[in-house]
Amino acid sequence: MASLKEVRNRIGSVNSTQQITKAMKMVAAAKLRRAQDAIVRMRPYAEKLREILVNVSGNVDAAEGGAYAKVRPAGKILMVPMSSNRGLAGAFNATITRAVNREIRENYAEQAAAGNVHVICVGKKAADYFRKQKGMLLREHNDVYDQLDFEHTAPIVEQIMQEFLDGKYDRVILVYNQFKNAAVQYVQVEPMLPITPPEKTEEKQSNIDYIFEPGKGAIVRDLIPKSLKIQFYKALLDSFASEHGARMTAMSKATDNAGELLRELRLQYNKARQAAITNEILEIVSGAEALKGG
Repeated sequence: MASLKEVRNRIGSVNSTQQITKAMKMVAAAKLRRAQDAIVRMRPYAEKLREILVNVSGNVDAAEGGAYAKVRPAGKILMVPMSSNRGLAGAFNATITRAVNREIRENYAEQAAAGNVHVICVGKKAADYFRKQKGMLLREHNDVYDQLDFEHTAPIVEQIMQEFLDGKYDRVILVYNQFKNAAVQYVQVEPMLPITPPEKTEEKQSNIDYIFEPGKGAIVRDLIPKSLKIQFYKALLDSFASEHGARMTAMSKATDNAGELLRELRLQYNKARQAAITNEILEIVSGAEALKGG
């Protein structure tokens, strides 16, 4: 059995850890509230714009913006995993890297073997992982979370869009955690480019009859780039909210586990103290008996 001093030291250490995890949980909860508000406001707009985009893009020619919908053989692949800059968020970052590896293994193994799969990482944790994979990491954008707004994310998307138009990549795929609530996030592997029109059915056909003013070409040339930027920005907001939700959940569990460990250590401490007191009493009694016998 551990000595009283050792148990006391462990109790002090666990108690300090619990205070830290409790504080981190409260900070994550405050940040989550703001991040959740942002994604809840953005999601309906982004989804509707994406719906309009996929409906319109299939009915325009390259001069009007249909180049973003041009499907080419999948020779060169660009993956864009979105992680966090910091850890202590449970499996949040690990699920992203696993999803990227699974997507490559299942759908782009030949391209990967030929060195034609690259990644642009948003977040330090994903960048740290793919930096170890020789030749895969193309760029990293770790500072985007310092000021997460549309203006600061748009240049990242513009560069990716231009590389697609130039034929540098034939597929662009986003990998991120979609926020549902603080305890639940879903990993999304979402094609960004080329834009894939929906299947045309009689039911859907009635929903894609748009009237364009001043003209279809002018509107589509503005709509497609903006929609792609909004899609990327929404994915970042989803990832940002998911990160804080995952961290709050992880810190909550860590705080609870520290509490359970403290209860066990205090029980152990009480048992050790009782054993020490019993030994002292036995020694006193034995000494008294020895004096009497003398």
